[in-house]
Amino acid sequence: MEIPLTSAAKPPSFPIKSRINIALLNFLINLCYKNHDTIHRSLWNFLCKPLLTSSNPKPINGVFTYDVTVDPSRDLWFRVYVPTDTKASLPVIIYFHGGGFVICSPHIKFYDVVCRRFAAEVQAIVVSVNYRLAPEHKYPAQHVDGFDVLKFIDGEKEILPENADLARCFLAGDSAGGNIAHHVAKIVCESYSGKIEVKGVIAIQPFFGGEERTESEKRITGPSLVPLERLDQFWRSWLPAGDGHNKDHKAINVTGPEAVDLSTLDFPATIVFVGDLDILQDWQRRYYNWLKNGGIQVDLVEYRNSIHCFFLFPDLPQSHQLFTDISKFVHQQEIK
Repeated sequence: MEIPLTSAAKPPSFPIKSRINIALLNFLINLCYKNHDTIHRSLWNFLCKPLLTSSNPKPINGVFTYDVTVDPSRDLWFRVYVPTDTKASLPVIIYFHGGGFVICSPHIKFYDVVCRRFAAEVQAIVVSVNYRLAPEHKYPAQHVDGFDVLKFIDGEKEILPENADLARCFLAGDSAGGNIAHHVAKIVCESYSGKIEVKGVIAIQPFFGGEERTESEKRITGPSLVPLERLDQFWRSWLPAGDGHNKDHKAINVTGPEAVDLSTLDFPATIVFVGDLDILQDWQRRYYNWLKNGGIQVDLVEYRNSIHCFFLFPDLPQSHQLFTDISKFVHQQEIK
């Protein structure tokens, strides 16, 4: 079923605060990117240090947090967000942050705020994953890390609160995290037989692409966290060198020449979020149509006047609507 544009999608004026924050983030990223599509990791970590948060056993906005280490050798860990206002059984959302596979982490402030909102507004236990980053760790490291976290949760008792219902699990992510959520769901369908049941995939402006320049990639200009030049830079940073790899790689162009036939898999229900100021929107709509044509239950939600990662900016009204729409999707799957 295709969901029409929501009432929150009426064109607002773009807030000056968001423009300033976008410009600042772009400045930091440009400052840290070096030649040959590598990032000055120590400089990036230094500049982001004031933005990092610690887990907190004391509730903030009705949610407490704690961190769990999976594999210290690859700095694989996750932060758990637990609502405090209920002891009822709650779904589990395994969340993968965005950042082009190159930057960000669960404990950077804006993702800590986002996951806290997920826990409180969706009423779910959220597991926010710190996966390895490119270009130091290229494809498929991030997909491997995502699946390993799922297996770790399955195999370890008392890692999550008692009211965490592993039979109601959702894989979610924005941008690069949306790409990871899709591929981890695919791996689950192909090779997993544990006690976790993945009920749905929440793909927030997922990071897909291809060699073709789409209409939205050529047309859209203005405030953006992923301008076209950086989009290509992220892909080059992530793909392994050699072997003729290009952007039609099966991990990037999931609907392209190497597309997997999902009709043979029990792929979970999926919701895809698209913004009309996102240069990746054409790829995201192709993803939606590909799932739909493959017989997968899939919803499409579109927001007007929404750039890539719009929900990171709480002064944009669409960011509030996103959590409402995700909550509806999660609880619709629970009653099926």
